[in-house]
Amino acid sequence: MGALTKAAQAEALIRRYFQACNDADHQALLDCFTSNAVHYFPPGLPGAPWRGAQAIADGWVWCVKTMGSRWTIEKVLAGSDGREAVIEWTHWKTALGEVLRGDEWYVFNDDVTRIAEIRAYYASPVNKAETVNKLHDFDYEARGYAMAPPSPPPKLS
Repeated sequence: MGALTKAAQAEALIRRYFQACNDADHQALLDCFTSNAVHYFPPGLPGAPWRGAQAIADGWVWCVKTMGSRWTIEKVLAGSDGREAVIEWTHWKTALGEVLRGDEWYVFNDDVTRIAEIRAYYASPVNKAETVNKLHDFDYEARGYAMAPPSPPPKLS
């Protein structure tokens, strides 16, 4: 079997990043990013954007510990040169009983070994009165989206 295409390499890196998020694996998260990576978010998230691999890793480990966060990747589309990709995801906040859906745009370093930038877009404004934040009248289940978290959050001390 030959080497991965650049698009497949980009997708594999995104999937490795999501696994590191779900595992709350700080070192694996650091290994996914350039040192000066930036993760942008919609308005309203305190401390955003997260600047640097350390801040990004710290942020996601905190989410798992505090909110029981779990993530699933629903769709991936990567450019043929592997320099950019876009995904749809679901963020399961199991300790809060909340679900958030959205998209992210990725920019990678030249050899597609690290993430340089993520721009997150939420499917809808976060509405704390709703247990599942989603697009109005979009049939997630019929389209094959995950309807439950992938697994329980890891036990962290």
